[in-house]
Amino acid sequence: MPTLTQLPAWRALWKHFTRARDWSMRELFDTDPERAQRYWLEQDGLILDYSKNRLTDQTLTLLLQLAREAGVPELIEAMFRGDKINVTEDRAVLHVALRNHAGTPILVDGEDVMPKVNAVLDRMARFSRAVRSGDWVGYTNQPITDIVSIGIGGSDLGPLMVCEALKPYAHPRLAMHFVSNVDSSLLKETLKRVHPETTLFIIESKTFTTSETLTNAHTARDWFLSSTGGAGKVARHFVAVSTNRKAVADFGIDPAHMFEFWDWVGGRYSLWSAIGLPIMLCLGEENFHALLDGAHGMDTHFRTAPLETNMPVLLGLVGIWYINFFGGGSHVIAPYDQYLHRFPAFIQQLDMESNGKQSTRDGRPVDYETAPIIWGGTGINGQHAFFQLLHQGTHIAPIDLIASLDGRGSLPGHHEILLGNMFAQAEAFLRGKTLDEARAELRAAGLDAAAVRALAPFKVFDGNRPTNTLLLQRLDPRCLGALIALYEHKVFVQGAIWGLNSFDQWGVELGKQLAQTIVGELSGESVPVPHDSSTARLIALYRQKNLDGEPSVE
Repeated sequence: MPTLTQLPAWRALWKHFTRARDWSMRELFDTDPERAQRYWLEQDGLILDYSKNRLTDQTLTLLLQLAREAGVPELIEAMFRGDKINVTEDRAVLHVALRNHAGTPILVDGEDVMPKVNAVLDRMARFSRAVRSGDWVGYTNQPITDIVSIGIGGSDLGPLMVCEALKPYAHPRLAMHFVSNVDSSLLKETLKRVHPETTLFIIESKTFTTSETLTNAHTARDWFLSSTGGAGKVARHFVAVSTNRKAVADFGIDPAHMFEFWDWVGGRYSLWSAIGLPIMLCLGEENFHALLDGAHGMDTHFRTAPLETNMPVLLGLVGIWYINFFGGGSHVIAPYDQYLHRFPAFIQQLDMESNGKQSTRDGRPVDYETAPIIWGGTGINGQHAFFQLLHQGTHIAPIDLIASLDGRGSLPGHHEILLGNMFAQAEAFLRGKTLDEARAELRAAGLDAAAVRALAPFKVFDGNRPTNTLLLQRLDPRCLGALIALYEHKVFVQGAIWGLNSFDQWGVELGKQLAQTIVGELSGESVPVPHDSSTARLIALYRQKNLDGEPSVE
């Protein structure tokens, strides 16, 4: 297959870009009264307005041609079919099976995985009902009041984000806590807020060997044992989400309380699996299934809708347009909803760990940009912080503005101010303010001619800054499921076009390998081995500070 840069559509897009780079979105709107209606999609409770982008019908035609030439439709079908598209690990990629509520068979190596998926969901539901009802009690026969989820990466970010986003649906008795950072301050502060007799710990690690997770888990167990004095009591207060039955049993967890998932579930795509046990405990079985239903609806749309009206495909292609042609090396996620405050961090891992790659699926180095840097935060707070750069800085950073239309649960007047600001920001990014407009505004404010000349240049906004507006009918489990799946599939589309394997993460391994050596050196368990001079000096400094009798680094 030709490389991306050899595809006819790629070359046609570069020729097209020589004209498009000078387009004004103001003029595009002025000359096309139907623009907002045409670049608008509604699906599974989501509305996407992508009209405020520097593109035309011809741009989209060429981008869609690029998707076809890059084999996007074939790769979509291969994923849903259970083909092993994670080529470096020889694995299928089937997070879509975890929310396959249609019940249609999905095969891996000729075996339908759906019976196992549904069996784990049933076990999760039974356990969740027992904890939420108070039937599951601790060693003093008291109901559980606090749940501490211990994981890292996707095992933490997904459940944490969903529990925060859907907090209005949470069980009133259960307080959720998430511990990922091996910095002891997080676990220490969490343990101060809970009581051993009413706390349930969920240890989330596929292999049950992840260093950060197991360090926190052992410390939590030591704290529990020091308070209760009985190893036999661990089984009522610790459960595991893992595939390593022996390691789970050796830890002291009853294997009957181990919830399984499979190697075709990637960490950053795992909240739909048993990794989502904290979500089900927090929200309940019905709401967890609504989350799955929302994602399944988006899955069906992604698989069956024509590319021209396919929401994840179009969102991905718009991103390709900026990353590869305009040089937009970053992308901003700005939710106008406090409940979604963890969503940017979740999308950061999803996108950057999936497509932050420098080699194609067949091992060739890429000669084009791949994943953008994903960053952001809640929109209202961002307006008083990083939006300054977005309006008047020198970077091109497309922005996704996300909000819920439903303001009925808001305090009086708040939601109108919230969405008024969001819609105004989108318009301001589009329109900007010309020098003439700035001068006229200052004159209208009563400034004299000299003051106008001095101040006007600082009031100029170039505008022409691209935004996508994503509106949820309401922030509920179903719409959130669709929103997450939308971004999952958008990332898939971009990885497919770039020729990447979006489902491995070898880039996280080297630092882990080196850390194993250095941790022993810092603790004094091993003699320092040769390092570069900077690393050696840092290790010596730590040992001098924390180990008696160590020589000075001078």
